[in-house]
Amino acid sequence: MENYQTHPNLLKDKLILVTGAGDGLGHAAALTYAAHGATVILLGKTVSKLEKLYDEIADSGAPEAIIHPLNLQHAKEEDYRELGETIMEQYGRLDGLLHNAAALGPRTPLQFYPLDAWMQVMQVNVNAAFLLTRSLLPALQAAPQASIIFTSSSVGRKGRAYWGGYAVSKFAVEGMMQVLADELKQTSAIRVNSIDPGATRTAMRKAAYPAEDPTKLATPESRMALYLYLMGNDSKDVTGQALQA
Repeated sequence: MENYQTHPNLLKDKLILVTGAGDGLGHAAALTYAAHGATVILLGKTVSKLEKLYDEIADSGAPEAIIHPLNLQHAKEEDYRELGETIMEQYGRLDGLLHNAAALGPRTPLQFYPLDAWMQVMQVNVNAAFLLTRSLLPALQAAPQASIIFTSSSVGRKGRAYWGGYAVSKFAVEGMMQVLADELKQTSAIRVNSIDPGATRTAMRKAAYPAEDPTKLATPESRMALYLYLMGNDSKDVTGQALQA
């Protein structure tokens, strides 16, 4: 998939929302989608990072992005409902949704895992993804074709000691992807898939492996071929798949 060949207008006129757009893979995905013609809704909790990304996209000559600050840990059901209603009122559809934002939580045995950390990880990684998807489904259903991408992890496909709430949350994300894909397969033009980006040079990776040499890891930009493929119409028949970048 790293050799996937596309064209600059792959996402022309598409409206795509990216969560966790301020850093890492979300930042790279937002820039990549914009570079291929999409109008990108930048969702994140740190306004300064979103504004910097907004300027990067504007300076590149890509379609003007949209900033939507939202803290997924503290957002209420009404916040998600208002976002979905606003997108429908202003744009009439949503062509793509990339769930990228995530909380790592402590790496410790489940026996000693703090409850507050467990709840935070589940809120950001699972509950927020559910609430956001549910609120945006009407807009996604209004698009001629739409794509939902969940960001997974190798520890969400095979459990590993000490990955605690993060691993369990990613198993839940994989389950949510499968259930949603099966529900929408016969009733809509929405495809739903997950991506395990692999070991990538991000702040979360550094937090998980502080002694690791980041220069030996792939950059977020080098992972974008699969993100592009799944968001573009070339993948219109691909759904319910757990893929690896």
